[in-house]
Amino acid sequence: MRIQSFVAAAALALASCNSAPDRSELATEGVTDALIASAPDSDWLTYGRDYGEQRFSPLQQINAETVGDLGLAWSYDFDTARGQEATPIVYDGTLYTTSAWSKVYAFDAKSGELKWSYDPEVPRDTLVRACCDAVNRGVAIYGDQVYVATLDGRLVALNRKTGEVDWAKTVVPNQEDYTITGAPRIANGLVLIGSGGAEYKARGYIAAYDHATGKEVWKFYTVPGNPADGFENDAMKKAADTWSGEWWKLGGGGTVWDSITYDPTTNLVLFGTGNAEPWNPGANDRGAGDSLYTGSIVAVDADTGEYRWHFQETPEDRWDYDSNAQITIADLEIDGKTRHVALHAPKNGYFYVLDAATGQFISAGSFAPQSWTLGIDPETGKPEINPAARYDEADTPYIGTPGPGGAHSWQPMSMSRDTGLVYIPVNISAFPYLGAKDWEASDIGFQTGVDLASVAMPADKGVRSAALSATTGALVAWDPVAQKEAWRVDYPAPWNGGTLATAGNLVFQGDAFGNFAAFSADKGSKLWSFGAQTGVIAAPMTYSIDGEQYVAVMAGWGGVWDVATGVVANKGNVRNISRLLVFKLGAKGELPAPPALSEMVLDPPAFSGTEEQVLQGSALYGRYCSVCHGDAAVGGVLNPDLRHSAAIGSADAIRSVVIDGALQHNGMVSFKSALSADDAEAIRQYLIKRANEDKALEGK
Repeated sequence: MRIQSFVAAAALALASCNSAPDRSELATEGVTDALIASAPDSDWLTYGRDYGEQRFSPLQQINAETVGDLGLAWSYDFDTARGQEATPIVYDGTLYTTSAWSKVYAFDAKSGELKWSYDPEVPRDTLVRACCDAVNRGVAIYGDQVYVATLDGRLVALNRKTGEVDWAKTVVPNQEDYTITGAPRIANGLVLIGSGGAEYKARGYIAAYDHATGKEVWKFYTVPGNPADGFENDAMKKAADTWSGEWWKLGGGGTVWDSITYDPTTNLVLFGTGNAEPWNPGANDRGAGDSLYTGSIVAVDADTGEYRWHFQETPEDRWDYDSNAQITIADLEIDGKTRHVALHAPKNGYFYVLDAATGQFISAGSFAPQSWTLGIDPETGKPEINPAARYDEADTPYIGTPGPGGAHSWQPMSMSRDTGLVYIPVNISAFPYLGAKDWEASDIGFQTGVDLASVAMPADKGVRSAALSATTGALVAWDPVAQKEAWRVDYPAPWNGGTLATAGNLVFQGDAFGNFAAFSADKGSKLWSFGAQTGVIAAPMTYSIDGEQYVAVMAGWGGVWDVATGVVANKGNVRNISRLLVFKLGAKGELPAPPALSEMVLDPPAFSGTEEQVLQGSALYGRYCSVCHGDAAVGGVLNPDLRHSAAIGSADAIRSVVIDGALQHNGMVSFKSALSADDAEAIRQYLIKRANEDKALEGK
């Protein structure tokens, strides 16, 4: 009898876990589901403007003939010198946006008057687990609330009229491995968000929260957990067969850190997943399996979170080829039939067209140079992986194209309903992959299992010149039906901004050199540009008030390209000025003169260490420091370039920072869980050696 009672209780508990909890009623005022589905041309109500994330505006007052008269209507300078990645939202005459550190602002969209602001006061030491700068990509709005996900993992609902907090929930599992940088999305009254952290020990997931209370309604994990604990659903059980070793001890990765698209036609939520963790499958014996559901597009039921389909774009990922780039839904005529499709241009360099209802592969084409495959099977879409790309099986580096920055990363693409073209911000770059020997996991920092020291950029002018010449970018107009390029605009550097397409036959995009420009959507002719004084990496948007059309964009150089890539990071913009720029026809506004750039002179102390210390310090710097302070100790704009630091002249000073955490308030936490005082001294000697090498190089 007791056994029967226990079984009955267990069955009841299981049924409770598998059924969605009570939910609040859908919004009937303010921004409703129906309003998002058929948004007025004048507004921009969600991250990608519409549910399909096409980023196409029907507005055409600003067009190919009038854009030459576009001028600055108003601007606002933010109090944070970090990368700015948000897409503003406009509703009922108010513009809502976020800056770095997850701060929220509400402006009068016509005059630029600040209505309110909200600072979630994210602890600065959160940076230690934020791979790619303290960025935030924007808010969602539903009913009378504005939703922001903070870098330290909170989901916050604000009153849209006052900015007061209605509710706030911590939605990440811990404060060691997870961050959130993405913009929430709305589906049937649910707030959707995932997290970052695949390079740490995160287990990827996407979750849905009740819009009125913040209560979790459903959660879908993207990689399986420890089999001994059982599996949440059949999808996780099947995924476990594609992993080897004890993958769950390092989380597995597969984080849903950006792309989330709700498709009301199918009532599915489509989302992209991040890389498998660690990058190097040999580092933890995860094997050569597909490691599902990493590097994939996954679709779940919007109401329950139940698995519906997946398509893996990058099986057995070991190159950091996230599939987190924006997913666009469209109806296209393919082979004489109208198909409801999902369009995707992930990091791996291929443009995919999938059936949005089933995930069936339709076609793929290479929109950027790539070397990791020998081709794509035209029937299944499965790649034939280049044997040389399995760097974990070799003792020499594999020069992979694209690199971890991706052929296309988070910077949103757009699609014109008039031309049928998709406008992709493309990065053209390579990266030397090499598996680390005798690698072991640690309690802090990246857990990628790759050797970043042995492949660091040498102090060699010829090598650096060649790397700089090969590292470029482009704005590519792509025909998704023909799977071919229609036109392109070449850039000297990668990491250029997201795009906006309009019915005025225009495509807007900012670039890494501080220009914000408009191109003709049909041919790619440059028609207008504005000097933003800083690199523009965010995507523009447009809206209209009182019969006037405006174009807005967040400006402010930053992101992972600046903090991690060393010499090539400095090919583009050389400063960060964080601001919101808003334009309209006939406006004559001007920006204040930019502050003068101070020349950084290398004046390091003489090298007094040993070659053994340099080798040790190089390895430790590559693993623990380079992700923030740059490859080969060459810093970007945002974080200190340690070759110039006065601290490297003092063993005590370096130890106080690296071991004692003296600068924790600035985000530089103590690394004493992984490094000793002798390790800190070895890093210091490596920095001194590097600074003297580059000083000598500058003198040649």
